[in-house]
Amino acid sequence: MTIAMTELPYLHGKPVSKGLLRSKVEDFKVFEKLPFEPSGEGEHLIIHIRKTGANTLFVARQLAKYFKVKEALVSYAGLKDRNAVTEQYFGIHVPGKTEYDLSDLAIEGVEVLSYQRHNKKLKNGALTGNYFELTLREVTEPEALRRRFVDVVEQGVPNYFGEQRFGIDGNNILAAKELFAGKKIKDKKKRGFYLSAARSFIFNAIVAERIALKKFAQPLAGDVFMLAGSRSVFQSEVIDDEILNRLATKDIDISAPLWGAGESLAKDQALALEQSIASKYDDLATGLGRFGLKQERRKVSLQISEARLQIEGDTAIISFFLPAGCFATTVLKELIDYTDNSQPVVAS
Repeated sequence: MTIAMTELPYLHGKPVSKGLLRSKVEDFKVFEKLPFEPSGEGEHLIIHIRKTGANTLFVARQLAKYFKVKEALVSYAGLKDRNAVTEQYFGIHVPGKTEYDLSDLAIEGVEVLSYQRHNKKLKNGALTGNYFELTLREVTEPEALRRRFVDVVEQGVPNYFGEQRFGIDGNNILAAKELFAGKKIKDKKKRGFYLSAARSFIFNAIVAERIALKKFAQPLAGDVFMLAGSRSVFQSEVIDDEILNRLATKDIDISAPLWGAGESLAKDQALALEQSIASKYDDLATGLGRFGLKQERRKVSLQISEARLQIEGDTAIISFFLPAGCFATTVLKELIDYTDNSQPVVAS
């Protein structure tokens, strides 16, 4: 089964530039952006940390031990790569009026940047998005990279789920198949990873098929469109000038399904394409429905913002902002033929 990003089709053609990613852990930096500021009062303590070479779940467990609470009372907005420097937020449910001094909080690879009480739980996915600063070394063909960067900023990239979603060697997909075949998995978080991986796999396959058919940016009859800046969707059986103009101005985007139970919103040609791909992976598609996941939609294209490219010698620093749930590796895939010097781990 296709898991590696290099096996998925390119929108802009395979890059000619090559480079090394994560030669050092500091070469991959991620900065979470919350849609709110902590209120300063409430039952939840929001902690902003910088972690280096540390796993999100490990940090959450250590915070639970420090605050002497159950792990379920520690939350985070998103999972982040271990092989990176990330600035992210954790929430701990600690009712009462206790004023905390975290100067004695000692977790390997973790630095506390700030902390403040808040009146609501920090929920998974509660992010505006992430800002990335990625350093690539031993870069070849720098001018080709510059040209490709312009194309990517102007035209976007496929909104693939990154291979981190699927685990090392695609193990999360194999585990999903076992789950759907009847294996009992008590750990809710692991079960969630496997269900998410199965959903992401089908989505990637549908986007890949649209690229192969040259229907990535060209709408099909019956496509479902998502309004820019929201998750609101609508279906159109007729592709008229209004739809084409709204696509051209990026007021709307073509969407593909996050598979689950229920009927797809798509019709006609779009529905036929989606069903043809889902039928190839019927064990995954059927299993997702049986486990209670409902049909949802996700944009097929991904636009980056706050984009910047610096090249000095054979070192390139690429910076950009992505909405929550999108993967930096999907952007890099279109920019440069890179080799990741770290082992992939689960990330948001």
